Amino acid sequence: MTDKIPTFADMAEPYVDIHTHRPTGRHIELRTAGIHPWMADAQDAASLLPLPEGVQAIGEIGLDLLRGPSPERQTETFRQQLAIAEREELPVVLHCVRAFEPVMRLLAGYRLPAVIFHGFIGSPEQAARAADRGYCLSFGARSLRSTRSRRALQMLRSDLLFLETDDDPVPIEDIYDEAASVRHTEVAALRETILNNYNRIFESK
Repeated sequence: MTDKIPTFADMAEPYVDIHTHRPTGRHIELRTAGIHPWMADAQDAASLLPLPEGVQAIGEIGLDLLRGPSPERQTETFRQQLAIAEREELPVVLHCVRAFEPVMRLLAGYRLPAVIFHGFIGSPEQAARAADRGYCLSFGARSLRSTRSRRALQMLRSDLLFLETDDDPVPIEDIYDEAASVRHTEVAALRETILNNYNRIFESK
């Protein structure tokens, strides 16, 4: 999360890094506020309000059935934050680990301007179900190490695609290079596609 949101025109090498814990200030890096599911016991969703100025999305939020507090506690915190996102008309950035089905069920109960599954590691079938609802998927270094996630990346509609570094030290440029290879396209075309997706969701508000 960065204090200043760079613009595409300001950057010599503009990339959209939709989710990062290692902000560089050199790229378009999303400004978010949210309670990670691992921290669902430590913080109440009401503490997020009022949202800091410039927040673009609620995240990362969601469910992790491998780590963290009980599923019940995580679910309650997730619901509260989805309600905030709906009320504030903000997109959500999701953390979803071994929880695709319950996350999809919960999302169906809210009207959100956009949903982004960050660090997507899942099957092409799951990707297709998310895409059917218009949800976006973001892929990072861990995603690219998964054979099934690479297949999902290959088939995903371009208007639902994002890339990220998350907490990985791999530069965003390298993520774009590999993703472009997987999708059989040029890096420049991929950068334009993802910038257009970013502008549609975050700059049109």
